[in-house]
Amino acid sequence: MRLALFQPDIPQNVGACIRLSACFGVELHVIEPTGFTFDDRAMKRAALDYGPLSHMTRHADWDQFVAHRPAGRLVLLTTKGATPLPDFEFQRDDILLFGKESAGAPDYVHAVADARVVVPLRPEARSLNLSVTAGIALWEGLRQTGHFDAG
Repeated sequence: MRLALFQPDIPQNVGACIRLSACFGVELHVIEPTGFTFDDRAMKRAALDYGPLSHMTRHADWDQFVAHRPAGRLVLLTTKGATPLPDFEFQRDDILLFGKESAGAPDYVHAVADARVVVPLRPEARSLNLSVTAGIALWEGLRQTGHFDAG
C-alpha cells in the first residue's frame, strides 16, 4: 500500500502524510509542483522528527510519476468518487492518490485511475482535510489487507 499526493498546496498536509508514511511503513509519493518549498517550516513542524522514518519519493510532474510509478492499482480518493470507502476492496499494492487541496484531481488524473473512491460524509459537509482522508483510507486499506494481523 502506498500514498501519492498530486501537487499538494498545503505543507502541513504533506508533513502529516510523512508521519503516516513513517508510522505505518508505507511509501509516500509527492507529485510536483507543490504550492510550497520543501524547506517550509510548517511542513517540518507537522512531520516532526518522522522524516528519517518516512519513505518519500518526489516526482517532478505527473508524467514522471506515471513513467516511474510502482506497480499496483491507482486508487483516486475524491469527493467525486464512484465507490463509497466501506464498499471498496483494497489490494496490498494499491496506490492511494489524493488530488490537490484547492482543485482536486484534473480530468486526466481521473482518466488514469483504476478506481475512484469517496469517503462518505454527511450531506451538508463538503470534504475532509486531505491528511485526515489519507489516514482514514490508508488505515482501512491496511486493515483489509491484513497489515495489522498479529503474527
